[in-house]
Amino acid sequence: MPTVLIIDDNAAVSVALDVLFSLHDIAALRAASPEAGLAMLEQHSVDLVIQDMNFSADTTSGEEGTALFGAIRDRYPDLPVILLTAWTHLNAAVDLIKAGAADYLAKPWDDHKLIATVNNLIELGQAKRALQQRVQGELRQRRELERGHDLRGMVFQDPATERVIHLACQVARADVPVLISGPNGTGKERIAEIIQANSAVRNGPFVVLNCGAIPSELIEAELFGADAGAYTGASKAREGKFEAADGGTLFLDEIGNLPLAGQMKLLRVLETGRFERLGSNRERQVMVRVISATNADLQAMIRAGTFREDLFYRLNVIELRLPPLAARPMDIMPLAMNFLGAEKQLHPDAQAALLAHPWPGNVRELKNVMLRAGLLASGDIIKVSDLGLPAAPSGHGGFGGSVNGAEEASREPDRDAISLALSRAGGVVAQAAAELGLSRQALYRRMERLGIVRP
Repeated sequence: MPTVLIIDDNAAVSVALDVLFSLHDIAALRAASPEAGLAMLEQHSVDLVIQDMNFSADTTSGEEGTALFGAIRDRYPDLPVILLTAWTHLNAAVDLIKAGAADYLAKPWDDHKLIATVNNLIELGQAKRALQQRVQGELRQRRELERGHDLRGMVFQDPATERVIHLACQVARADVPVLISGPNGTGKERIAEIIQANSAVRNGPFVVLNCGAIPSELIEAELFGADAGAYTGASKAREGKFEAADGGTLFLDEIGNLPLAGQMKLLRVLETGRFERLGSNRERQVMVRVISATNADLQAMIRAGTFREDLFYRLNVIELRLPPLAARPMDIMPLAMNFLGAEKQLHPDAQAALLAHPWPGNVRELKNVMLRAGLLASGDIIKVSDLGLPAAPSGHGGFGGSVNGAEEASREPDRDAISLALSRAGGVVAQAAAELGLSRQALYRRMERLGIVRP
């Protein structure tokens, strides 16, 4: 049950509020002076404070209440405080609201309005505490992950990325093939490096082959090597990637571009560890950990007959799905600052523009944007114009800013944005609404209109 502390020297007021809160399942503590109120805060867990502004007889200056509010704010900066008094100096009330007071209600109060305000503030406070606990827990897990594993300097902050990295570290020591899927530019090769760095073959070679960058007629020679004369231009024998990766890891990027003939030979190597160079009849034996990556829909390619189903299941013993950058927005700013370097800073408007951009090119696009901005910016502060992003917003109000109709419409959160915010907030509507820049009521209306059910 939530608890409210009432600090008021008028016993009739304190009793009336206590009775009102008891009717709405809210516990109440009472203190008759600022000193007693502060002492009670040290002894009890309180969700909200309602305080009077005047405690001495015939005093209407509000100085006592202002001092009490300042003391509460100094000791409990996140504790919501409602000011309640018959004293109605508007300027002073506005000053206290600016200083952090949650609300200001005049005596006599409206019961419905007071209860609504208290419930909203308690729910928001609980959401903030839950968020803080979750953030602290995630930070603790991230530090443990960084202490216990070699993450190859990967920059991340989003829980979605951390989950992929954690799983990569988990499977690193298992001698099984791993398939990393995700759009181009998301950092699949870096995940492969993390697997290698934490595996039993961490001291072995890490060999990379981009299957999409090699002509199909040469891909087998690249993988398995070739004897002299095996094909036109092969004047001497050469070793392939499997031989080069013996005792280590072979990372096959864009595996979906491997031709069918190469797929068949790759399947045999994965099953037996043996292969033949092109133009040779001698079998060779290697011990290689194979990690593959793709941005293609391999299941669709199997249905189309362009990718072997047996190879897919051999490669896909463990699959790591790396989300696009837009689906892990907490990574954007840490990555941007890492690419920019310590010499330059981002203007708040530029930060808002980076967060609002959809990043179709993912991390690779972000890196290029930041490197270009760092080179072309005239000063040490990177402005929106330096980023060169299409339709970059000029303000930094997120979804909730009020500029013009076109911008407001473009900032309206869609179904995916709302669902993602609710998921990150653990279903706490107040927290999701704050992230989206909406009021709770506005978010509820959008959820109802879009048919979104709170998780």
